[in-house]
Amino acid sequence: MRRFLAAGFLLLVPAWLSATVIIPIEFRELVTTTPVIVHGRVTDVRAAFVDGRRSVETFVTVAADEYLKGDLGEHVTFKVPGGEIGRYRTIFVGAPGFTAGDEVVLFLRTPGGALPFIVGLNQGAYRVVADRQTGRRMVTAPILMGRAGVDAEPIVRGAASRRPLPIEAFREAVRGVLAQGAPR
Repeated sequence: MRRFLAAGFLLLVPAWLSATVIIPIEFRELVTTTPVIVHGRVTDVRAAFVDGRRSVETFVTVAADEYLKGDLGEHVTFKVPGGEIGRYRTIFVGAPGFTAGDEVVLFLRTPGGALPFIVGLNQGAYRVVADRQTGRRMVTAPILMGRAGVDAEPIVRGAASRRPLPIEAFREAVRGVLAQGAPR
C-alpha cells in the first residue's frame, strides 16, 4: 500500500511544479515584433503584492528620452515579475532588476488595457553604461540572445557579438532592421 501511495505522490508532484523556459530571441525578431522600443532612465522602482498577496511584482517607471518605435508618453510604467517587500521576496528567473538612475533601452509589449511588460524578460532589457576609458555611452547586450539560425550557443567571453555598441550604432541597428521589415 505504501508503494502505491508513494508512486501516486510522485506522479502528482510534476503537476504542482512549474518552470520558466526562456527561448532566445533573434535581435531582428525582437525589433520587428515588439510594438514599443524606448530609451530612457529609470526614475522609480517599487514592489507590490499581487494575486491576493500570493506573489510580488515590481513596477518600474522610466522617463523616456526617445522612442525608437511606438510611443507611450513622457513616462512609462511597466511591470516585471518578482520583487521584494520587507521579508517577502518572489524570485522569477530571467526577470531583469532595475534601480533608480539606470539608463536602459527596453522592448515593451502593451497588452490591451494592462501595464506594459518587457518582451523576453531580460532579452528585452538593454543596459546603457559609460565606457570606462572614453566615457562614451555603450549599449550592452543581455546575457541570453539568439542569432539567426542558431538555437543555442555558448556564451564566449570577448566574443564580438557580446561587445557593447555605442548608443548611436545601436539606434542605427534598430532603424536598419525596421527599414528591412519582418523576418521571413
